[in-house]
Amino acid sequence: MPTSTGTACSYSGPIRGLLPDDRQPLRCGGQEPRTRTGDPQLRRGRCPRRRRTDERRGHVVAGRARRSGRQPVRNRDGSGRQLHPDHPAQRRAPSLDGTAVSGGTQEAIVSVTANPVDEDFLRLADPFRREVLAHCYRMLGSAHDAEDLVQETYLRAWRAYHTFEGRSSLRTWLHRIATTSCLTALESRNRRPLPTGLGGPSADPADDLVEQAEVPWLEPMPIPGSGAERDDPAAIAVSRASVRLAFIAALQHLPPRQRAVLILRDVLQWRAAEVADALETTTTAVNSILQRAHAQLAQVAPTEDETIEPTTPDQRELLGRYVTAFENKDITAIVELFTTDAVWEMPPYTSWYQGPANIGRLVATHCPGGPGDFRLVATEANGQPAFAMYMRGDDGSYHPFQLHVLTVTTSGVAHVTSFLDVSLFATFGLPQTQPAPPRR
Repeated sequence: MPTSTGTACSYSGPIRGLLPDDRQPLRCGGQEPRTRTGDPQLRRGRCPRRRRTDERRGHVVAGRARRSGRQPVRNRDGSGRQLHPDHPAQRRAPSLDGTAVSGGTQEAIVSVTANPVDEDFLRLADPFRREVLAHCYRMLGSAHDAEDLVQETYLRAWRAYHTFEGRSSLRTWLHRIATTSCLTALESRNRRPLPTGLGGPSADPADDLVEQAEVPWLEPMPIPGSGAERDDPAAIAVSRASVRLAFIAALQHLPPRQRAVLILRDVLQWRAAEVADALETTTTAVNSILQRAHAQLAQVAPTEDETIEPTTPDQRELLGRYVTAFENKDITAIVELFTTDAVWEMPPYTSWYQGPANIGRLVATHCPGGPGDFRLVATEANGQPAFAMYMRGDDGSYHPFQLHVLTVTTSGVAHVTSFLDVSLFATFGLPQTQPAPPRR
C-alpha cells in the first residue's frame, strides 16, 4: 500500500468508487424531493455533547506502568461515583446493526407520552437509525459523538413530527436533521486525525514514542455484517467502502460543509438540488463545493492494492497467521505478514512506521510481554477485519490492551491502526477479560 509523507491516509481501493469518474453509489432509496421543515430549530439548534466516561488507554511502551483502574468521573447517571462498565447508566455501545445503541432517546420519547402519534414515529423512524448513525459517524469521525448526535436527531425529529407533511421520505427528513446537527456540532470541534495525517513516518522504531493524549483522535466504529445488506453483495461492498477507516480519515481533511456535500452527493446520492435545499444554498454552490472536496481528497488519497473481502480464503488464512504470530510474539512471522510499504500507526502516539522491518522492530522494542502473553479476539471495525488484543495480567487472566484495525490486500497486511484506548472494548461489546488457559 503506497503511502505519502505527511498525509498517508490511504483513501482509495474499494472507496475510490466514491470519487469522480467511477462512482458506485450507496443508494438509500425512497428519496423524493426534499422539503424544508417549518421548525427553524431543526436547522439552527445546537447539539449538546456528552463527555466520554472512560479515557483509559493500553500502552505499548515497555516499562511504562499500565493504568490499573478507571478514574472517578461524572457518570451518565449524573453522579460522581464510579460505575461498572456494564451498569445501565454507563453503557453505550454504538453499532450499525441498531441493536447495541443506547435507547436513551426512545426511552425519553416513550416516557413523555404513549399516544398513537409517538408510537407511529418510533415505528417508522427506528429502521433508519442504522443509516443515520453511519451518516453521523462519517461526519464526525467518532462512534460516541455519532451516537450523541443520533439521539439529538431523533429527539428533534420527534418534537417536530407534527410538521412532517410527507412530501419527502422520512429517511430524507432524518438525514437532513442529522446533517444540520452535525454541522452545528462541528463548529466548535477540530478534525479528528490519525497519526499518518499529521506528518511523515518516524525513522527509528527504537526511539521514544511521542504521546499526545489531548488530540481528539479518529475512532473506529463497530460495523457487523448483518441486516438487509447480507443478501446484496454490491450493497455490502459499497456500504463497507463508505465507512472504511481510510475514507473516514480522508473526510477529516475536508471542512465540515465540504464534508457534508460530498457525503450527501457521493455516498447517499442526493441530487445537487436536494443538497442545496437541505443546506439552504444554491445548486451552483453545491457543485462548486463538491468539486473542491474532490480536489482536496485527491491530494490525500494515495492508491493502494486491491483489498480482499473478509470472506475470501486467502484473507482467512492471512488473518489466522496474524493471530498466531502476535500471540507467539514471533517477530519473524510478524514481519512476513506485511506488504513492502505497510504502515503501522497507534493513536495516541504521533509516531507511525513504514515497512515490515520497522514494524517488526517496533513490536520487538516497545511491546511488553512475550510468547503466550497475548490473546487476539476477532471482530470487525469499519467494514474491515479487526482484532481485540488482550494482555495477560498478574492474575493470569487477559485484559484489554489494544484494538487492531487491519487493511488486508492481495499482497498481505497493508495497514494496521492500533487503537490504545481500551474503552473501545466496551464500544465494540467485547468482554473485559479473557480467562487464563487451563493448567496442564
